[in-house]
Amino acid sequence: MKTSKFLSITLTVLVGVIVLSSFFMGPGSPVTTYKFPYKRAGLTERQAAAHLLNRFTYGATPGQVDSVVNMGLEKWFAQQMDASLTDDTLNNRLKQYDAINLSNADALKKYPQGFVITNMAIKDSVISKDSVGKAVNKKAFDDTIKAYMVRKGIKADYELTKQFIDQNILRAVYSRNQLQEVLTDFWFNHFNVSFTKGESASFIPAYERDVIRPNVLNKFDKLLLASAKSPAMLYFLDNFTSVGPPPPPQPASPKKVNKPVQNPANDMIMNGADGMTASAAKAPAKPAPTNNGDMMMGADAMAATAKPAPAKPAQTPAADMMQMAMAPQTPAAIAKKPLPNPQNKNVNGLNENYAREVMELHTMGVDGGYTQTDVTQAARVLTGWTIYPISSYGYGSAMKGLVDKVGINNLEAKGYVHEGDFLYTPNRHDMGEKVVLGHHFDGKGGYQEGVDLLEMLAHHPSTAKFICTKLAVRFVSDKPPISLINKMAKTFTDQDGDIKQVLITMVTSPEFWSSKALREKTKSPFELVVSSVRGLNADVKDPYQLYNWMTRMGQKIYYYQAPTGFPDRSQYWINTGSLLNRMNFGLALAQQRIPGVKVNLAALNQHHEPESADAALITYSKLVMPERNLDKTYKQLAPLLNDPALADKVNTAATKAPTPTPTAPDHPTIGATGDMMTMSPGQENVAKPIVKDPPKVTAQANNQTNNMLSQVVGIIIGSPEFQRR
Repeated sequence: MKTSKFLSITLTVLVGVIVLSSFFMGPGSPVTTYKFPYKRAGLTERQAAAHLLNRFTYGATPGQVDSVVNMGLEKWFAQQMDASLTDDTLNNRLKQYDAINLSNADALKKYPQGFVITNMAIKDSVISKDSVGKAVNKKAFDDTIKAYMVRKGIKADYELTKQFIDQNILRAVYSRNQLQEVLTDFWFNHFNVSFTKGESASFIPAYERDVIRPNVLNKFDKLLLASAKSPAMLYFLDNFTSVGPPPPPQPASPKKVNKPVQNPANDMIMNGADGMTASAAKAPAKPAPTNNGDMMMGADAMAATAKPAPAKPAQTPAADMMQMAMAPQTPAAIAKKPLPNPQNKNVNGLNENYAREVMELHTMGVDGGYTQTDVTQAARVLTGWTIYPISSYGYGSAMKGLVDKVGINNLEAKGYVHEGDFLYTPNRHDMGEKVVLGHHFDGKGGYQEGVDLLEMLAHHPSTAKFICTKLAVRFVSDKPPISLINKMAKTFTDQDGDIKQVLITMVTSPEFWSSKALREKTKSPFELVVSSVRGLNADVKDPYQLYNWMTRMGQKIYYYQAPTGFPDRSQYWINTGSLLNRMNFGLALAQQRIPGVKVNLAALNQHHEPESADAALITYSKLVMPERNLDKTYKQLAPLLNDPALADKVNTAATKAPTPTPTAPDHPTIGATGDMMTMSPGQENVAKPIVKDPPKVTAQANNQTNNMLSQVVGIIIGSPEFQRR
């Protein structure tokens, strides 16, 4: 009895100790059950820490290798997987950006596109419809629009885009949850949408914030479903327009029934009548995009409004009416056809773009085993997936008033599904039977058919291999071992697509630590810029200046037109021109020639002044490229150290070299070309998302030591070794 009581007390004490230990350890001290096999690859603990930082952050900050070693490599990685570190420094820098937390509806309201501003001004009788594009005094016309925007408290949409780009760069530089930011970039690129397609541009900030970032370490099917239902993706790949054939007509009732008078909203939504037509006709005309993708507004909108849209044959099915109501009501949008594709059978409003890309790019891969028939059948399953009417102008504007009158409860009672900005409309759905990859859909499942399809794709064996290959390419090497991919794919399948578990399998595998994987990845321009800023502990006040340099080096983030996303292999980033631009960037950064970005090179070395340029090369190379064998780098860079005209020579050569433009030549591009940035009249001097050549290098040798040191560090940043990660 005493023994039993003693054991009971002991057990209680042990449980209490465990609970208290867990409480005091908190998220900063995660418990791990795995060990990294880096010693088998001949790496020291410090070398292994540097490798982890090269792969799972945007580059080590000064002293970070020591921090990781002191904490323990496995604990540091588990902490990054938890992604819950406080980010006070980052959050303080983000306070100035008032648009980054706006909902889609609020973003459209405060930062409307150019054609919306024009139509608002027409509706409010500030300008006449006939005056658009025909004003004799363009400046006076534009000043009128500008004053109207101020009174209404609205701003041009390019300001929203600029804030979004700025915050992205600041997150990459300063976030303590680095793995979350790296994976946000990876998954955004995987589920790529682009500012080059104007209809989706306004939704991209919320897409990254609400769809991508919160799910980067979730299960894959959750991320896939969230992306499929997001307005940005629905517009980018046109699924919001995809409509099934109308249901067969119902036989007329032999008995006359007196029905109560219904308003057009109820007729259209409940019964599929043509009551929508009058409301759609009242939508104000909207100037169209220019050929290069820029939205016109004010006096420049004449071409869009002067030429009417082609006449369309009368349509009566409710699906066609809903499609017209949900589309942006610009002449160009009405006339726009789906992305040209010889295999895209655009019958009854069916659009196959998303169905094709969700198989080829998001899940199974191009060799995943699906056929064109599967694509068509999947497109039918996904009909009716569209966007809830958000704004009174543009996106679904003709539908908004109708939906507001009917009410969400009445909609849901009729089979509609409304979740956030997503709307499933049953009268647009293909009710016929479909077969995708041998899986039968009876046509009665409605919205759930689409969910089931995406679940099936997310758990397909080809998806496991395709996703794990992309992860291995991103985090291991351009040509990862098949043995590693197979292990990761098995975990993906066994663990229900759990991204965390897949990453653990990868990082605990010997292949990850192999000498063949060390420094075998080439930094993209984005990675180069951010790792340089982090490595030099720079103070970034104007991140948009860094964006301009990324663009100059060939990566205009968020503007890659193809749904493939940016390539993740070195040959797409490195050529003679790009190397010159990278060296030019390194020199500009170290020599304090990038406005709004400041570095303190002396502080990096605890204010110890190097005795010579050669000594500075050795010291600072070790500081920004820790735990590497740099003997070859010293020999390569030594001849450049004492050339006083080096910066001028590099800048001149870089200016003459063509800017690299990575593309995916075997994949069609989506949408219009050019920037979808609307500039409000009179705002020509406001910074816009366009690349401008950095200022020409000028001699600023006020202090010989500082000049020497900045040239040495600039050369290091531009060196071939620093391009590796």
